[in-house]
Amino acid sequence: MASMAILGFGVVGSGVAEVITENLEIIKKRINGELNIKYILDLRDFPDSPFGNLVTHDFNTILNDPEITIVAEMMGGSHPAYDFSLAALKAGKSVVTSNKEVVSKFGVELLRVARENNVRYLFEASVGGGIPIIRPLTSDLAANDINSISGILNGTTNYILTQMAECNADFEAALKDAQAKGYAEANPSADVDGIDAARKIVILASLAYGKLINPDSIYTEGISKISLFDIEAAKEFGYSLKLIGHCEKDGEKILALVCPRLVPSNNPLHTVSDVFNGILVDANMLGQSMFYGRGAGKLPTASAVVGDIIDIAKSSVNDPCYPAIENAVADDVADFASYKCRNMLVFDAKADDKILDAFNATQAIVKDGKVAFITEVLSEKELSDKLALLKDSPLSRIRLI
Repeated sequence: MASMAILGFGVVGSGVAEVITENLEIIKKRINGELNIKYILDLRDFPDSPFGNLVTHDFNTILNDPEITIVAEMMGGSHPAYDFSLAALKAGKSVVTSNKEVVSKFGVELLRVARENNVRYLFEASVGGGIPIIRPLTSDLAANDINSISGILNGTTNYILTQMAECNADFEAALKDAQAKGYAEANPSADVDGIDAARKIVILASLAYGKLINPDSIYTEGISKISLFDIEAAKEFGYSLKLIGHCEKDGEKILALVCPRLVPSNNPLHTVSDVFNGILVDANMLGQSMFYGRGAGKLPTASAVVGDIIDIAKSSVNDPCYPAIENAVADDVADFASYKCRNMLVFDAKADDKILDAFNATQAIVKDGKVAFITEVLSEKELSDKLALLKDSPLSRIRLI
């Protein structure tokens, strides 16, 4: 019998207990044995919960119990989630997590400690919620060289942009609606500023390329400055507007970024809407493959956590599962200034016609006192240099995918 502990009994933690209880007979067949939740660690008590009698407030109770072989961490934040995960691994207990903040900052160390102690550190639920992406990337696509990964990695921002596009709601109204429905936190910064997506794309890049980039070091731009004009202009040009996390190989270096992008109609991410996530992987042998589903939520995320728990419980050997990953150094990271793409620029309609000529714009949308056009392919530096020569700065600038 495998005995486990749950760290954090919030939305995902309680979902893990629910999934295990509801599907216990299925799980027992999968692992050919029993799975027992012995402890739940939380600062609170849950007298009305059927799991209330399992609550402990002392992590050492879990750490010092030799029967506990699996720890599921759903606490959120870096500390004490990282500290508890590290201690559990050193004590010979496997750890599964949905905590993308800990994985993106400390994943290299935690994977190393897991290997040193012949246990496992798994984090399928840290990217894409219930969407299977990490295991396919590291096993099913293991024979491929990954050219690039592009994804809608945050359901909150995708919901907001969908409301703006379909309901003509401005950013503030769409955000309030997302908060009212429980899709956005009272402080939505991690979502709307692109921080959450940045953590997720560096996790995917690390598995694809073997180097973990500090998520705080990549170019990250959120959606709070997106206007209804930007959305409408994108539509008229034939694009949808999405917050995209992207990584690719630039020679021997890795490029990663998060920003709003215009997505063409022939791209599978074009129609991913509402709270759904979509991740497009381009591999040298398979070509493009698309992973789509609910990227967040109690039961979708919990199902991915329990999938990792089952993987550990049914395995007779503690194989590492994920490839070796190192922390990236400066020489591993591509210079963002060299990144090339087309851009949609929006200016005040009174801007000099020379601006259109400077960018060789053959088509422009003029509406509501603004003018929008799409540039040719330019590097970040080339575009910055061109803009520096102009008298007027753009009202907005959105990259094309």
